[in-house]
Amino acid sequence: MIETELAGAVAQMGAAGLIGLMWLSERRAAHDRERQLSEVHDRIKADKVELGVLLSALEANTRALVSLESGQARLVSVIEKMDQRERSAESGIVKP
Repeated sequence: MIETELAGAVAQMGAAGLIGLMWLSERRAAHDRERQLSEVHDRIKADKVELGVLLSALEANTRALVSLESGQARLVSVIEKMDQRERSAESGIVKP
């Protein structure tokens, strides 16, 4: 039914009308593509900001973990030295 009406309308418009219809159709599709691209671009910019915040948090957490590991290594070293001194004192050998 619609195809028949469309065919009749195209026949009445002639070649110039058909070209005009095709141009309008292409412009509408181009406008839709531009809108989609704009939306995607805005989403990418928002994601970039969120990613920056996430990376900053990750960097801060990494620094905190490195600092914690360093502190624990120093604590282990102190405990080992104390243990060595205690063992030396028990055996009668005193190290400064």
